[in-house]
Amino acid sequence: MKFCSHCGAPVTLRVPPGDTLPRHVCDACHAIHYQNPRMVVGCIVEWEDRILLCRRGIEPRHGLWTVPAGFMENGETTFQGALRETLEEAHARVEIDSLYALYNIPHINQVYLLFRARLLDTAISPGAETLEVKLCPENEIPWERIAFASIRNALAHYFSDRKRGAYPFHTGTIEPAPAKK
Repeated sequence: MKFCSHCGAPVTLRVPPGDTLPRHVCDACHAIHYQNPRMVVGCIVEWEDRILLCRRGIEPRHGLWTVPAGFMENGETTFQGALRETLEEAHARVEIDSLYALYNIPHINQVYLLFRARLLDTAISPGAETLEVKLCPENEIPWERIAFASIRNALAHYFSDRKRGAYPFHTGTIEPAPAKK
């Protein structure tokens, strides 16, 4: 950030009085510009013994598979955001069951919240940011082509939990992938 969104003057990265972390502070109007993690919300959508997968039509990870999920919008709840993302990405109408997983991803300033949801009908199709959608049984999950570690972890937990017949809440932290040599 180089300029204040309030008055347009230059900003300086410094620790404001009463704070403990560096923030962008306007040199003219003294507005403090906080930058906080982004919330990603989505659903693990169930239909019989299958789950809904979407092949990404946008970056990052274009062409890889994920569950319907995306950034929350201002003015919506996590529940509303998960419903909206599922409808936008797969034209899927769902009923949300419960919050299933929370993954902290501090190295990219994101927090993922994934709900379990039940598909209301099979009238699904790709949305504007999706190349393809499919209902996939566990033995057909393209594990090597899953776009994000958070989704891979959530799906692994989901299928393990399904075998046990119990779906506890999961939480974890996703660390950066090791640098390739």
